[in-house]
Amino acid sequence: MNSKKFSVLYSIVQVLLDIGCIYLAYSLAYKLRFENGIPAFDQNSFTLLMPQSVAACLIIFALFKFYTTMWQFASYDELIQIVLGTTTGCAAVTGLGYLLAPVYGVLRFPNSVYIIGWILTMLFVGVVRFSFRFLRRMRGKNRHNPQDKTEFHRVMIIGAGEIGSMVIKAMKASPASKGIPVVAVDDNLAKRGTRIHGVKVVGGRDSIPKIASRYNVDQIVLALPSSNRQERQEILNICSKTGCQLKTVSAIHEILENQAAPVSVRNVDIVDLLGRDEINLNVEEISGYLKNKVVLVTGGGGSIGSELCRQIAHYKPKKLIVFDIYENNAYDLQNELLSKFRDLNLEVLIGSVRDKARLEAMFRVCKPDVVFHAAAHKHVPLMELSPGEAVKNNVFGTMNVAEAAHKFGANRMVLISTDKAVNPTNIMGATKRICELIIQYYSRTSSTTEFVAVRFGNVLGSNGSVIPLFKRQIEAGGPVTVTHPDITRFFMTIPEAARLVIQAGGMAKGGEIFVLDMGQPVKIVDLARNLIRLSGLEPDVDIKIEYSGLRPGEKLYEELLLDSEGGVQQTSHELIYIGTPIPFCEETFRSDIDQLYQYAGSDNVKMMEIIHRMVPNYTGHAEENDALRNDERENDAS
Repeated sequence: MNSKKFSVLYSIVQVLLDIGCIYLAYSLAYKLRFENGIPAFDQNSFTLLMPQSVAACLIIFALFKFYTTMWQFASYDELIQIVLGTTTGCAAVTGLGYLLAPVYGVLRFPNSVYIIGWILTMLFVGVVRFSFRFLRRMRGKNRHNPQDKTEFHRVMIIGAGEIGSMVIKAMKASPASKGIPVVAVDDNLAKRGTRIHGVKVVGGRDSIPKIASRYNVDQIVLALPSSNRQERQEILNICSKTGCQLKTVSAIHEILENQAAPVSVRNVDIVDLLGRDEINLNVEEISGYLKNKVVLVTGGGGSIGSELCRQIAHYKPKKLIVFDIYENNAYDLQNELLSKFRDLNLEVLIGSVRDKARLEAMFRVCKPDVVFHAAAHKHVPLMELSPGEAVKNNVFGTMNVAEAAHKFGANRMVLISTDKAVNPTNIMGATKRICELIIQYYSRTSSTTEFVAVRFGNVLGSNGSVIPLFKRQIEAGGPVTVTHPDITRFFMTIPEAARLVIQAGGMAKGGEIFVLDMGQPVKIVDLARNLIRLSGLEPDVDIKIEYSGLRPGEKLYEELLLDSEGGVQQTSHELIYIGTPIPFCEETFRSDIDQLYQYAGSDNVKMMEIIHRMVPNYTGHAEENDALRNDERENDAS
């Protein structure tokens, strides 16, 4: 049975029950007033007046939304609804008695019958309505199938505006949402006491915990897509203390991009607690260098690379080329893009940026106009154990892409860099700093291609980030491991990082190192605590937090600028800056690269000497952490 037919049947059953309740109430009223029931002189009155009285009551009940309310979730507000509705209905019965009795030539009911009938009607109608909630509870307790997930949630909607109204309407129209809105909250005093599709607006953000308890709420939906970062954080932090499941609607730019689709509700993630204000892009600037162009994304199947591809597809490139060594990610992305962008000219190529011949063949045939270079080894602890691989993939992969872009006349190459390239303490950061130098080197020597780098911090939700690790630890019952109580990191979401990279690419004139404003650094331990609360648990009570100590190459805090880069230059975008390029000797740089190529992976000691020379502020010693070298030492010792 579909939801519409069920709703009609549900209302018919309620009407029939109400008819029985009203007749029974006034029959018992006569019984209580007169021991033998309805006296003979009132029989005609009862027979003639009750049909009109019942009809009047049913009309009043309908006006009070008795037949559109989900009584399975009845609470305080519904009790008030019953009291007001039955009182008004019984007042109408009394009024009809005074008006119609003379017309029919019969006696009206005694006043005591009207009073007792009102009390009994209110009691019977209330018992019937709240029995729906009782039966739902009993059915839930007696459910034998653990896979049955049909239990509904009592939902609080935060935001009594247009989006909140859409969410309430959608939930009421679709049982599949498994949520029944029972109360709404808004800081606008003018909305207090009003109703949205029958749902009452009762208070503001400060009273969220009290309202959640009063209305027995177990799910909260934040319907404020256009609110700023600070406001959303404040509200979600309040909500996270209620123990309710938290959900939110899409951001306003996502709603506008998908106008044909209904407003979607999703679980609140740590991204929402640490997110920033919506990033506005200069669409004309972006579309000017991407539209009708052949765009290549190396590492296109990775976290950042795949999001770059999704967003580039919006700007209608002539062709989008995804280049990645890992075929599974590339295959999944291919299916996703082709289903979402049916007119997209997409080509997915498997290959490694370390394979110079493969790269040059691809550049020769495809002739990309714009190159986003996202392919890299990025896991700090793993690269400390295999420093030669970090050099070969990051440094020479970037070198190969840059040479191909220059040789085959690409208009622009954008390197994805990292804050770990600033005063690096690990080999991954040192190799990325050399990658930035490669970009600066080619920007000076190439007359055909604009080379730029974009530097930003950690990306929430990317492969290898702390979020998936923390989630797995929480699901396992803890503990959640943090390396140090004071460790901090800059964070950015995957979509906003990709947007800013694309925007920075549109500003490129050649040689710039664009630095993205990451906001304030976040303590990792605060991140862990927030994630535990989002799981409905209490940090250090339900889930312990343990400190494991800093890993090789890890530092307490990251920076976005080298001291020698001095200040930054503001761009036309408020979140994008340009670092001052550091002078370096082109002749020795090229010879250092050649020597690095000679020793990478074969002689780590000499390789690290060259890296320290090229990146003087690198303070790490990855050669001491190399896994194979340590195993070799152990074998020699034995």
